[in-house]
Amino acid sequence: MADITKEQVLDTLRTVRGPDLEHNIVELGMVSDVFISDAKVYFSITVPAERAKDLEPMRLAAERVIKEMPGVKGALVALTADKKAGSSAPAARPAPPQPHAHPHAHAQQQPSRTGKIGVPGIGSIIAVASGKGGVGKSTTAVNLALGLLANGLRVGILDADIYGPSMPRLLKISGRPTQIDGRIINPMQNYGLKVMSMGFLVEEETAMIWRGPMVQSALLQMLREVAWGELDVLVVDMPPGTGDAQLTMAQQVPLAGAVIVSTPQDLALIDARKGLNMFRKVEVPVLGIIENMSYFIAPDTGARYDIFGHGGARKEAERIGVPFLGEVPLTMGIRETSDAGTPLVASDPTGTVAGIYRDIAAKVWAQVSNTPLRAAPSIVFE
Repeated sequence: MADITKEQVLDTLRTVRGPDLEHNIVELGMVSDVFISDAKVYFSITVPAERAKDLEPMRLAAERVIKEMPGVKGALVALTADKKAGSSAPAARPAPPQPHAHPHAHAQQQPSRTGKIGVPGIGSIIAVASGKGGVGKSTTAVNLALGLLANGLRVGILDADIYGPSMPRLLKISGRPTQIDGRIINPMQNYGLKVMSMGFLVEEETAMIWRGPMVQSALLQMLREVAWGELDVLVVDMPPGTGDAQLTMAQQVPLAGAVIVSTPQDLALIDARKGLNMFRKVEVPVLGIIENMSYFIAPDTGARYDIFGHGGARKEAERIGVPFLGEVPLTMGIRETSDAGTPLVASDPTGTVAGIYRDIAAKVWAQVSNTPLRAAPSIVFE
């Protein structure tokens, strides 16, 4: 069978009526760039923010007609709110259904305080971010999630790096997630963590060339249309930098806070400050800084070497008045277990480094469970 084309998808979507009930959603310019990979179709529909809830049936209709196309294996469709500069303030978002209470549950399940739509069943959402790549952020996010799990919490992890997803490899998970009623996705699981990543939906070699609205669409669908169940905390592994993914999470998700990962040297700290300042500007609490690759332990002698300098992140945290969460050494074990998909907190739970991650996890959770949520301001996407 011939591959599905973008033109075929758009022709099919011309059967879906727009909000005016006269023209179709393609004619009205509501359909974003269409992306097709492995016979799965991804796109978003741009609607006024205040009408997003009312237009959900339109989204479902678009998703249904695409899934009914011959040769289509699945569709990822989401509504994207496009608020133009200078327009009136958006209407308050409705509160989501309240999940059953749990002794660990956090107040994030009462989103009326934030004006953002939370995810039913998830107590708190924590972003793990860095200002640049190459500082071990994803490895830190995985071991932080496993540390929270080891400390008795119910934990999930969302890989928000659309362009370079790493969770399938770091957690040694392969295959495709299943769906419930053709819409809700079951998360993948390993080591007791529930996991969702774009890496489960497209081939590893696929080059993602999405613009901002598509990134936003995919992120929100992976967050809100996944059967997470009851979780105390969802760890979000952000892509490096301060781009669309971070702004989407800050704008539309009630984040309990952000953890910044840096290495000790000055150049990495400069980039870490950018990430930290971005979260502060959108009024997301910064839970603290982790100094990764803080020092090197020689595997043969056990001698310590400060090959990237040492203590820079601690000094930076003190300077700007945010908590310093801990120092994670650079060891052969961290590299080897990350490459093998057997993170240290799971594969060597009684080891020294696993203890460091569990201690960091305890500090993060202590803040999350006691810090009141703050509503972030709306962010305009031009």
